[in-house]
Amino acid sequence: MRRKMVVGNWKMNGSIATNKVLLDGLVAGVHGYDNSDYVVCVPYPYLCQAQQLLQDTNVAWGGQNLCSTKNGALTGAVAPHMLTDYGCTHVLIGHSERRSQFHETDDTAAARFLAAQQAGITPIFCMGETAEERESDWTDYIVGRQLDSLIRRFGANVLDNAVLAYEPLWAVGTGKPATPEQAQEVHAFIRDRIAKLDYEVAASVRILYGGSVTGANAEQLFEMPDIDGGLIGRASLKAEDFVPICRAAHATATRCLATAKP
Repeated sequence: MRRKMVVGNWKMNGSIATNKVLLDGLVAGVHGYDNSDYVVCVPYPYLCQAQQLLQDTNVAWGGQNLCSTKNGALTGAVAPHMLTDYGCTHVLIGHSERRSQFHETDDTAAARFLAAQQAGITPIFCMGETAEERESDWTDYIVGRQLDSLIRRFGANVLDNAVLAYEPLWAVGTGKPATPEQAQEVHAFIRDRIAKLDYEVAASVRILYGGSVTGANAEQLFEMPDIDGGLIGRASLKAEDFVPICRAAHATATRCLATAKP
């Protein structure tokens, strides 16, 4: 059975003072909620603080991107080992904002994905379509192309040590999330596409949903059979918003475990 997972993406937000309030509240809020996994992906300057506040808790931490090159004359870049030096276990790869605003491509995302795995970091690979692409019925093509940028290069088994995230751009930050049924449809498409190559990998890989998830709608989303948790942006910036989403994942996982018992 796949464990539920909630990942907070702080994006370009935070300060030493506000981070402490958030992380202290998060640790207290999910203490003992051990049927799911919780991660925060923080800006690079705050990795040391995250490590200090989160070590020995049930909350992991990670980066928001990395460079596929190990070292060299690349001013402003961050190498994989620099994340592992601060205890990072996860890193976001191919986020829509990186693709749209920083012109990252399927090719560069695939290179970073592999570099993360080679460094022992679990990549959280993001996929999703714009409103225009959805209205043109291109969702399967866009998401399939982004997924194929990995499995055509490396094979489906590369997803054994990865997490996938479906983030429809038309739902991100809009307050208008995909319905549970809309999200489930795309998640099922992703899982079925992988299953055609490797059924076991498809059954085990976790696929998160991201896009205006709140404490009010999280359980409905997480109860869908192919939605394994959430990649949370705005609602991850305050413990009072983020903790209810984490608890929703735990509650859903607990019910699934109870149902699965003989």
